[in-house]
Amino acid sequence: MAATASSTSASSAHDSNDVPPVTRDLAFPKSDIQVHLKDHYKAKIYTSGSPVKGEVTIVTKRDVRFDSIQIVLIGNTKASFDGMSFPQEITHTFLKMVMPVPESTYPLPKVLETGETYTIPFNFVIPNQLTINACNHKRLSDQLQDHHVLLPPSMGGGWERDDMAPRMARVEYSIKARVLRETVQTTGPAGAENTTVKKTRIMEATRNIQVLPSTPEEPPLNITPKDRLYTMTKSKTLRKSFILSTKLGKITAEAHQPSAAVITSDGNKLVSRPSMRVSLTFDPENPANIASPPQITGVSGKLTAHTFFSSGTISDFPNLGEQWNTPYITDRRGQFFTSVSLPPVSSIPEVSWTQNMRGQRRDSGYGTESSSSPAVSSKEKQKSPVYLTSTVDIPITLPTDKKVFVPTFHGCIASRVYTLSLSLNISTPSEKKKKTNGGTRVNLTVPLQIAVEQPGRAVAVGPELPTFEEAQADEHLRPRDTQQSNEQDGDRLPDYGEVHGTGRWRRVAVEAA
Repeated sequence: MAATASSTSASSAHDSNDVPPVTRDLAFPKSDIQVHLKDHYKAKIYTSGSPVKGEVTIVTKRDVRFDSIQIVLIGNTKASFDGMSFPQEITHTFLKMVMPVPESTYPLPKVLETGETYTIPFNFVIPNQLTINACNHKRLSDQLQDHHVLLPPSMGGGWERDDMAPRMARVEYSIKARVLRETVQTTGPAGAENTTVKKTRIMEATRNIQVLPSTPEEPPLNITPKDRLYTMTKSKTLRKSFILSTKLGKITAEAHQPSAAVITSDGNKLVSRPSMRVSLTFDPENPANIASPPQITGVSGKLTAHTFFSSGTISDFPNLGEQWNTPYITDRRGQFFTSVSLPPVSSIPEVSWTQNMRGQRRDSGYGTESSSSPAVSSKEKQKSPVYLTSTVDIPITLPTDKKVFVPTFHGCIASRVYTLSLSLNISTPSEKKKKTNGGTRVNLTVPLQIAVEQPGRAVAVGPELPTFEEAQADEHLRPRDTQQSNEQDGDRLPDYGEVHGTGRWRRVAVEAA
């Protein structure tokens, strides 16, 4: 049988006063319901196409009448804001896959009997992406919807290493098992009554899982001067040794956007190591300075994770343009960023310069509106008919042993992007020969996409399975999520054809406690 999926839009989830169709009334505290995952261990990571198998066990201390059992795989994005009087939390349910439990499998009568153990197996598959109806709010570009229907990664908790997420933005995946009781309610005047069915959760269990979905590599961004998060081109004046000394010329560095950093599906190492290409232009003050052009004497870098979150739906890419913090937006918005230093560059690239005559132009980097070519300008008198150009590639390594780099994603109420900042120390030959700390520092900041490898290239995930005792301890120490989310049972999305579930029960008699 195929599991079905549904999604609630953030607009309905963040400011709804409607009574949810399923209410909570855990009236049987002595009863026990648990979600057990097959072949699961504490550090296990699920990715696109991964099966999520297990079973739900129910043991009661008294006879419990029920109407239905529900087992769902739920994905939620949560954004919270501290208010003057009370905090606010918004929940957007982007994924809801329901495993049907056929009526024919229920015991007759529908009573969970004292002293019996009821076991219900389940089987989900992490989908490759959401259906088109998962994002149905207004957008400023059609391209944004392509991002909003991709599965976001787990973020904000549950990882063994820091994922650089704030407490105000979280993405959670969980298996929920619920025992429901239905009551019929009639409202309205006689002859025009409205009959509704109210579902009450009398028992519930939750088991969280960590998901790193595979993500495709995106083309380079179209960076404009309005995108203040990035600095693609930088120019500095070079001098002989100190600030007031003779000018040697102007050095211009232009960054080209690197390819994506692709990590394994467990987030532990890099599959594809990116490099950042930098085009250098040296415009000498006079032709004599061409004989001794500058060199790169030092490289340092850092990676910054930017997390955006909003109380309402996000209609455009938050890392582009200037509208994220504009004052006329009524939704509450937040931005959090934190940085990690990159491992040092093992070998500093040697700069091989090429002479160019004034008036020749070279193409700027892909995806930018600026050019570092020192073409003839009417506002500036050129001091040398010749200038030098060069291109260097700087390899990038991520400290995956220290941080969990969740892939770049854009969701309906939360996004994560990364910026790569490189600092190039450029010195004259005399400073390099003297091994001084002098020189000119040029800082560049570019977008870096982090992606997760496709399932076909997956490698073994995590260590060996723990012993049964370790699995029991893991289950005993697992925190329980007791917060009720605003999940709608209506507006179901189309079925996922590759997701299957079974609803066969088995009942084992045990000694009554």
